[in-house]
Amino acid sequence: MNPLEDTVLITGAARRIGAEIARALHQSGFRVALHYHRSASAAEELAARLNRERPDSVRLIQADLALTDRLAEIVERAAGFWGRLDALVNNASTFYTTPLTTVTEAQWDQVMASNLKAPFFLSRAAAPWLRCHHGCIVNLIDIYAERPLRGYSVYSIAKAGLAALTRALAVELAPDVRVNGVAPGAILWPEDGPDAAHQAEILSRVPLGRAGLPEDIARAVRFLIQEGPYVTGQILTVDGGRSVFI
Repeated sequence: MNPLEDTVLITGAARRIGAEIARALHQSGFRVALHYHRSASAAEELAARLNRERPDSVRLIQADLALTDRLAEIVERAAGFWGRLDALVNNASTFYTTPLTTVTEAQWDQVMASNLKAPFFLSRAAAPWLRCHHGCIVNLIDIYAERPLRGYSVYSIAKAGLAALTRALAVELAPDVRVNGVAPGAILWPEDGPDAAHQAEILSRVPLGRAGLPEDIARAVRFLIQEGPYVTGQILTVDGGRSVFI
């Protein structure tokens, strides 16, 4: 890949880990199609800052990933900005508790939409563009894909599906497109997440003894895009060793 010419589409890139991935890839020279849903002010601020560093290097796409019939349009817009698409990062995610006894079908559909359905149909739409330049897809998964989190069954199921999707598309799109995943551990706590005592209990089971940083995930994504030409169908766990004990 030649980052000075390449374009990456990142979903859910206005805030948190998605924004850090956007910053890291932009710093490496990529042009970024930055997708967001509701975080307009954060997306506009990030795009403005990055465009000051390198003019016309970031464009914005606002869209609801639950609208499946609009997903191909997102890809076409991203590719149309600079005439190509070289990487897709499926980062957008919905995360909230869904106890088995109270979860609704609407909640199932909402969690599945961003975590599994949208990545599949975005990948399908992006594949013809990615094939042109031997591009790649990176999916943001979760350590809970293999070790489900109590009370978050739908999220855990969706991420397990995304892990399977990663491996399936690695076979389906080979040899022209590589498909890999990154599975974060404790990086950024959810905005309505555990209290300080619970956080400390979680971190006590992390061999490296601390939470990770968004930069840790961004570096892993950048590695899989730029430095892993012989890597496909793999899920890189970035959790400080937590999954050894979880």
